[in-house]
Amino acid sequence: MATPRVEFFFDLSSPWTYLAFTNLWPMLERTGQTAVLRPVLVGGVFNAVNPGVYAAREQSDNRKLQHSWKVLNDWAALAGVAMNFPSQWHPAKSVNAMRFCCVLEGNDAALRDFARAAFESYFGAQENLDDPEVLVAAAISVGLEGEALRQAAGSDEVKAQLRANTEELVARGGYGSPTIFVDGTDMYFGNDQLPLVEAALGRAKS
Repeated sequence: MATPRVEFFFDLSSPWTYLAFTNLWPMLERTGQTAVLRPVLVGGVFNAVNPGVYAAREQSDNRKLQHSWKVLNDWAALAGVAMNFPSQWHPAKSVNAMRFCCVLEGNDAALRDFARAAFESYFGAQENLDDPEVLVAAAISVGLEGEALRQAAGSDEVKAQLRANTEELVARGGYGSPTIFVDGTDMYFGNDQLPLVEAALGRAKS
């Protein structure tokens, strides 16, 4: 099997990542490609290279931020997903959720299923993304062993893997979630750049 041309670095706490995740798969089907899912902790990325995100959130009169809520809901309607956001849990802690994802990294079908269920739990049902019980339930809902995932997610190995993934994204030039790489070095960011990803995949691999 050919190596996937697309890497999708993601954090479950981002609404724009939920949209990109939803829209990624039809695009891959159109292009005949597959993707590798790479869990990261977006807070670690922000702390390292993009701390301005936190300041922007505190600006109640930030017109761009205010308008982004409207655009977010427009995109959600277009993608056909429930976007009940922000909830009481915003901004969400995602470390537990992303450790669950790291346990599944390498099993892209299972990771895709779990991520979809966790996205729906947080953005659709407004459940607490950082609650292990919620994450276990999301895993069980897609046929995974939720309790086994919980146990594995607490291991030092998985914690180190999440840190390593996050550090790798920063080292490769990433500054948030979702970050998408085509053929290793061609970087894109966000749901709205998926058409550019599709165009890149239409070009011959160098």
